[in-house]
Parts: sequence; structure tokens; C-alpha cells
Amino acid sequence: MTKRFKWTIVGTSTVIVVFLLLGAKNGRAVAADDVYGHLKVYSDVLGKIKTDYVEEPDMKNVTLGAINGLLEAVDPFASYLNADQYRQYEKNQDSASAGVGLILAKRYGYVAVVDTLPGSPAEKANISNGDLIESINNVATRDMPLAYAEELLRGAPNSKVEITILRLRNPDPQKITLTRTDVPFPDVSAKLLPDNVGYVHVASLAANRVAETKAKVEQLKTQGAKYIVLDLRHCSTGQQENGIALANLFLDNGEITYLEGQKTPRKEFDAKAQDDVWKGPLVVITDRATAGGAEIAASALLDDKRAQVVGERTYGDASVRRTIEMEDGSAVILSVAKYYSPAGKAIQDTGVVPTVQMAENDNSPELDENGNPIPGTAPKNPEDNLLKQSVDLVTGKTTISQLMNETNGPIITPPPVVSGKPGAGAVIKQ
Repeated sequence: MTKRFKWTIVGTSTVIVVFLLLGAKNGRAVAADDVYGHLKVYSDVLGKIKTDYVEEPDMKNVTLGAINGLLEAVDPFASYLNADQYRQYEKNQDSASAGVGLILAKRYGYVAVVDTLPGSPAEKANISNGDLIESINNVATRDMPLAYAEELLRGAPNSKVEITILRLRNPDPQKITLTRTDVPFPDVSAKLLPDNVGYVHVASLAANRVAETKAKVEQLKTQGAKYIVLDLRHCSTGQQENGIALANLFLDNGEITYLEGQKTPRKEFDAKAQDDVWKGPLVVITDRATAGGAEIAASALLDDKRAQVVGERTYGDASVRRTIEMEDGSAVILSVAKYYSPAGKAIQDTGVVPTVQMAENDNSPELDENGNPIPGTAPKNPEDNLLKQSVDLVTGKTTISQLMNETNGPIITPPPVVSGKPGAGAVIKQ
């Protein structure tokens, strides 16, 4: 972790403390719903920064940092674009440009990596979930709008972009040069494993991937599949509403999700019996890069007692975002409604917690002397333990209790079996 990064965290914490002290002066704290009281505290803090800081601050940058910090506090996918940035953003929305295959969010004030697309320049450079991007072409991402960071990463095919990566395992930033290219979203893959287990990996919900999934499941059925393992690892792209259709492939009744916001009336999405194509045992695999529509599907299958979920807690990104234009020509991109699980949990706030929480084997490549991945090196442990455990679980070779004992995982007591739905993998809910 760099000194700059440390001092940024210290500085942010200091401002929060000052905020709280000012809000509680004279023994009176500002009420949680007192908007004008909080605005006065904010104004007081700005005043103290302007008059008491060690040097004359750039108040424009201070205000911009405050706005971005405010947005990140409520929505890690929100962005504030000034008038110039918004004009550039609008101009580039309809233009064909290449990218590097990064899916991004905001963390600790920086641009953070959610996932990388398979086969993309970012994946080949071994950039992974949890990495922070400190700069893009020498422009610091601290307090940079997320949408603007995405714009900086795009450009003409075969052009280059330099990014600086911060990793927890390496205190020193690593500079990486990526070549922009047209990165296709991955197709759905499927195969029949031993013991008549059908394996379906959905790595994106873009375009017609739900229809592809349906076709793959139908194909596995004709091949004699008696069980299905639905792998949603690294599924973080595509239209979020496609997660509803994906869940419906495995549900013939019940609520899939509902959408609700402060100004968005509750809208419920229920399963349609005619869209269900698989009624047999089912296990779902997730990881930290499972996001968006894949989370909607996983939460529905879990809460509706249709499947067990094995793996890691998902990222937490399921909402409807809208661009709101401001009077000065700037704009805010903000979540205006959230998708909720059938149990009433906001997916963006909690993610999806698996029935059995298990980390993947360390299949990262070899590291150099500075702790950075060496491109092209083989993984330390290529075995897919999550798939193995999921296969054993869906076929009944192992039980939840046995998995808990083997992994020392959290003890989550499953509810009773639902009659009429065979197989351990089809009937347990967290």
C-alpha cells in the first residue's frame, strides 16, 4: 500500500471525525433525517478546511471530492460527471470503441476491479477481482467518476492505455500497459460430466445468452443428464433483467425478484410455468465476481428452495441506474431502484450468501519477486474444487453437513425438504 494511499485513508477518516464533532457540538447531534442540519455541518466543514487547513486548498477539487465521496457512500456504481465530462460521455455512447475487458466499481475512493472478461487484455495481464486502479494514463482515479474511468479505458482498436494497479499482496504500484481490442462477451458452455451430471457455465447475460442456456440445458437432457450444476462464476455482464429469465428456466412457480425504489413503485416478477425447462436436482456455483443479473438468478433459486448455492459471496450489484442531468450541464448516474431477493434482501446491499461458503483453490499464476503475477505462468492448483464439491452435492454423494465439516465453513441449517422435488440439490434453501 503506497504512502499516498495510506494518507488518503487517514485524511478521509479525519474529515469524518471532524464532521461528527461539528454535528455534535453543544451536546446536540444532528438528527438522521435533518437534511438542512447535515447541510450546515457540511458547510461548516468546508469553511474550516478553507480557513484552517495548512495551505490554501483548491476548493473546486475539495467540493468535487466531497461529491464523489457522497455518491460512493450510498452507491459504489454511481458517478458525477461535470459538464465537459458529460458531453464527452454522451458523445462516446454511440461510438464504436475498443476496451480492455474490465468491469469496474468504486472502492475506497478508487476505481476497483469487479471482474475481467475471458480472453481480454486485462485477464491476460492477470488483473483480478479486488485490484485497485490507481491511475489511467497517469490520471489519478482518486475521486474519479466511475463512468469517466470507463471512458478513459476505451479507445481505438490496437491503441494502448497504461494503468497503475494496487494490490493488497504488493505494497508497490504496478504499471501495466494494455492494448485495446474488441472483447466479445463469452458464450455459454456446457458438457455432460460423469454420473449424468450436466454442467452449464453462464459467464455473461449479454444478448441472447439466456436462449443459449435454454438450448444447452435441452441438449443435456437429450444426452441423459439427471442433474445440473449451473456455474455463474465470473458472470458480471449483460442486462440485469436477463437474470429473471435465467432463473425462470429452473422455476415453474414462485417469485423471482421484485424491483423497488424511492420513486419506483414495487414491481414483482414471478416465474412462468411455460418457461421452465429443468425440474431436476440443481446446484449453483458463485464467486466474488458474480454480479448483476447472475445474482438475481442465484438469489431466486436459493430463496425459492430450488437450489443450493456453493462458493463465495457474490459482489452485490443489482439495480436500475439512471442518468440525471443537472442545471449546469453536469450529470449524476445513480441507482434509482434495487432488485430484491424473494426473502426481501436488497441484492446490491448484501450480495448472495451461498448455502455452503467455500473459497476456490488458489489457482493464481506464479508471482515475481515483487509479488506481481507472471503472465503466462501455470496456476499453482488447477483443480476446480467448487465444481467437484457441487457435483458431489447435487448427486447426493455428500451432504451439507459433511461439506461444512470438511471446509470448516459456517453452519447454515437448511429447512425441511420440499416434497415432490427430488434430489438434495433441488430442495434446500439457506
